[in-house]
Amino acid sequence: MILANTFREKLDRGEPTVGTHFLFADTDVPEIIGDTGMFDYAEYVAEYSAFDMRLLYELARSAQCGNNLPLMIKLDQEAQSFWSQVALGAGFKSVLFTDVRTPEDVDDCHRAIAPDTPNTGGLMGVKLRRPALGSYSMDGYLEDLESIVFAIMIEKNITVEGIDEVLERAKERGVALTQWGPADFSFSRGQMRLMGSPEIRQFEERVIAKSLEYGIRPRIEIGAVEQAKRYIDLGVRDFCIGWDRMIVRAAWMNLGEGMRKVLEGA
Repeated sequence: MILANTFREKLDRGEPTVGTHFLFADTDVPEIIGDTGMFDYAEYVAEYSAFDMRLLYELARSAQCGNNLPLMIKLDQEAQSFWSQVALGAGFKSVLFTDVRTPEDVDDCHRAIAPDTPNTGGLMGVKLRRPALGSYSMDGYLEDLESIVFAIMIEKNITVEGIDEVLERAKERGVALTQWGPADFSFSRGQMRLMGSPEIRQFEERVIAKSLEYGIRPRIEIGAVEQAKRYIDLGVRDFCIGWDRMIVRAAWMNLGEGMRKVLEGA
């Protein structure tokens, strides 16, 4: 069964969106996130996780049990075409492509998930995986593919240097969101300490401003609610907040430290 992409619907209405990240390969996680009713989607950060085709199916099913929570997937660059198509067949509703450097990279990402129809030039044919479980009808299949939220990382020095050309192509190809990547950006410049320093803000703000200039919504990743205001003042309305590994570790640290204090001198 093909379910509505409520993430796309919110973007189309011009509403702010809030997502959260998860890396645990546990099918309970997306259902729990969906059950909170607080998030518009969840991003499975597959680039930093371990997964297979079956897991993607089960994650998507679990998310749909959690108030039909749309899922985004973030993938390694090398096999993005294959795994993005697998994810869409499993029921994911968005793909975040990594390591985009040139306008031609944007074209490659677009081809991977765009329908193989005369007007789009995509490579995504009739791959009715989960949607074909009930029947082989293609009703709604094209419409569902066209609703996929296409997002790209802006995380390389070469990308920022040529940002106008990259974003011009991104606009042409229907990219909905950009995501700034300070870690890879710093790494690509050979300046590992740049991330987290005041000096990196000029590059971050340039990516945000340029994205808005080209009519593409800039999404920002944050770890705490208090961090959002600065970005809202810059025109950002789309956020992905928190990572499950860090949330769990912080909670365990808090519990452990609290109990150690209670037990001192007991």
